[in-house]
Amino acid sequence: MSRTEFYDDPAAPDPNSLVVAASAVVTDAHGRLLLQLRRDNGLWALPGGAMDMGDSLPGTAVREVKEETGLDVEVTGLVGTYTDPRHVIAYSDGEVRRQFNVCFTARIVGGDLAVSEESTELRFVAPEELDSLPMHHTQRLRIRHFLERRRDPYLG
Repeated sequence: MSRTEFYDDPAAPDPNSLVVAASAVVTDAHGRLLLQLRRDNGLWALPGGAMDMGDSLPGTAVREVKEETGLDVEVTGLVGTYTDPRHVIAYSDGEVRRQFNVCFTARIVGGDLAVSEESTELRFVAPEELDSLPMHHTQRLRIRHFLERRRDPYLG
């Protein structure tokens, strides 16, 4: 299934679902950020995904990182909340999602890096390399907030 992301676009379709999701900024010992090249839109992104009914939001972040990267992580903090109604994601199955994302920080506690069916590549990326990667600006916003080492989480 493919997806198209819209931001502040009058041509965007109207949302027909609201999905609570979690993402995580996972770093290695060198301060590089773990990113995945998404199969559904060809853009680089933080690992993350939708919360299941039995999940907590931090648990969702842990589960999604494991499913998408093979790594076991533990949540260590909060980057922020990302709920901008101008961000709409249209899927090829007809779902048009207004996403509600809570982005956490996490550290690796185990596992082995492995590409999942949701991505074509995984990479730890140095902050100075981020601008060269194709990425939706809402992902860049989360990463920028993390790199700013903000005292308080972003609330938006």
